[in-house]
Amino acid sequence: MTSYKPMPSRLETARLTLRPFAESDVDDLRALHAERGDGTPTLEATREIITGAIASTAATGIAALPIRRRVEGDFIGYCGLVVGRATIDEPEIAYELFARVHGNGYATEAARAVLEAAAATGRTRLWSTVRTWNTASLRVLDKIGFKRDHVTTDDRGEIVWLTRTLP
Repeated sequence: MTSYKPMPSRLETARLTLRPFAESDVDDLRALHAERGDGTPTLEATREIITGAIASTAATGIAALPIRRRVEGDFIGYCGLVVGRATIDEPEIAYELFARVHGNGYATEAARAVLEAAAATGRTRLWSTVRTWNTASLRVLDKIGFKRDHVTTDDRGEIVWLTRTLP
């Protein structure tokens, strides 16, 4: 494995701040995951997700970071790099935002900051995997320069694989 610089733990844009997960994010992350429509995860399960994210960041140097609006100070989702269906050398960009903030360009703004952070680690390519029905996410990825690579299928349907060369 190639040696990479760690991703910055804090990113700022004109409207957003991204910083590492903390135990205090448990209620917000639970609410975000509940919006997926699969029920509300337990407090314990959500705490385990946060603990796992913190440990993963320490081990890999990459992270999905909670997004807060700078003016309002509210948690609106997360964006960052994860191994996901990819690899540590070519990780996936991942993001999820509350429905109430969709359509304001926050996902694109956060994803651009994460792209810059990924390039600064020394990586040369990122992946993203998106369900074919998720047109909003596909639009964000198009805006930040991702191109379709291939499509696979699993028990939940089709997955579009996209890639982006860095920087």
